[in-house]
Amino acid sequence: MSPPSPKVAFVTGCSGVTGNAIVEHLIRQPKEEWSKIIISSRSPLRYTWQDPRVRWIGVDFLDPVEKLETQLRPLCEDVTHAFFASYVHTDGFSELRDCNEPLFENFLTSIDNIAGSALQRVILQTGGKHYGVHLGPVPAPCREDGPRYKDDKGENFYFAQEDFMFNLQKQRTWSWNIIRPNAIIGFTPGKNGMSMALTMALYMITCKELGIIPEFPGNRFFYNSTDDCSYAPAIADLSVWSATQAHTKNEAFNHVNGDTIVWRYFFKQLGEYFGIVIPDQKEWKAVGLEGVYDHNFKMEDWQQGKQEVWDRVCEKYGGNKSAFSWGTWGFMNWAMGKAWPTTSSMSKARKFGWHRQDDSLETWYETFQSFENAGVLPRAELLRGSSGEGKRAKNVVNGTNGLTNGT
Repeated sequence: MSPPSPKVAFVTGCSGVTGNAIVEHLIRQPKEEWSKIIISSRSPLRYTWQDPRVRWIGVDFLDPVEKLETQLRPLCEDVTHAFFASYVHTDGFSELRDCNEPLFENFLTSIDNIAGSALQRVILQTGGKHYGVHLGPVPAPCREDGPRYKDDKGENFYFAQEDFMFNLQKQRTWSWNIIRPNAIIGFTPGKNGMSMALTMALYMITCKELGIIPEFPGNRFFYNSTDDCSYAPAIADLSVWSATQAHTKNEAFNHVNGDTIVWRYFFKQLGEYFGIVIPDQKEWKAVGLEGVYDHNFKMEDWQQGKQEVWDRVCEKYGGNKSAFSWGTWGFMNWAMGKAWPTTSSMSKARKFGWHRQDDSLETWYETFQSFENAGVLPRAELLRGSSGEGKRAKNVVNGTNGLTNGT
């Protein structure tokens, strides 16, 4: 038997946290498996991949389909696997659908028309908002076979994206996968709409420069609650794995790292990375209206007037002065200020045969290091100094001492 023909990938949103990770994952695969890796973004590339298989196209999927097909056709006629990782972010949930529903419909219509019978699999990334975690309490952990929540306002664009794909696929030979991560931890070469790790680093490093102890940027409930997160390289691993397995056709999979964290302890461990000793937080605002816990402060307010402090950090230790404007303060405010748990189950992916698991503390540390290597953040070794602060964090980064939450 002759070997199977190599696959051709098309990855949208390559400047975003997941799109970047998928490209990084694919270039580590042999050319006999992936012969071409086509990538796209709205803005010019901020990062250059040296792999000659990578071909970039600058497109905006909010443009008319006719224009998109003209731009994509020269490179995309033989695409076999299309990974959709594009996303337009606003902090207002009601505005998200207006941008993101046509974004996906135009992408799928274009690549379906251009690739035709060559197209084998479409991979759509959505997320925890599929389960309504942005609105209020949901059954935890979230599972893929749960019913959709009642979307009275029609605001959940994930439902619209899925339905458009389901209806089109009925008339096609290609199949699909849906990947649903929770809060994504990972590197991006520039500004990103939801950047948990970078925003946390900006916050903690700025506090250290000011000589103050960072307070937990959330509320009392979430400080003591369990949480989980999704490492971008692992999302990429699951996406490519599910896209290339016959038995995973037309299946949705959650993605989280596989462990849970408690912010009461995890927040301290993040501080250790930067050489900051953070005690237990004792003072909190009272419960607000309708039982919702108030934030002690709002991140949007805290960051006001701090650019000059960040500039001073960069002048002392290195880093990108522009990076302070990349902080997603409103998103951080929401992500760490909920009054209900938002964990997801990984049982389905495990049963289908994907067994990767990542230590969440290590994924945050590795992401900090990626931003350091890119010159976005100053190196933590310089921030920690020679006083021995951050020794445990250094050991975790070097792989010499495992940490468990609460130790």
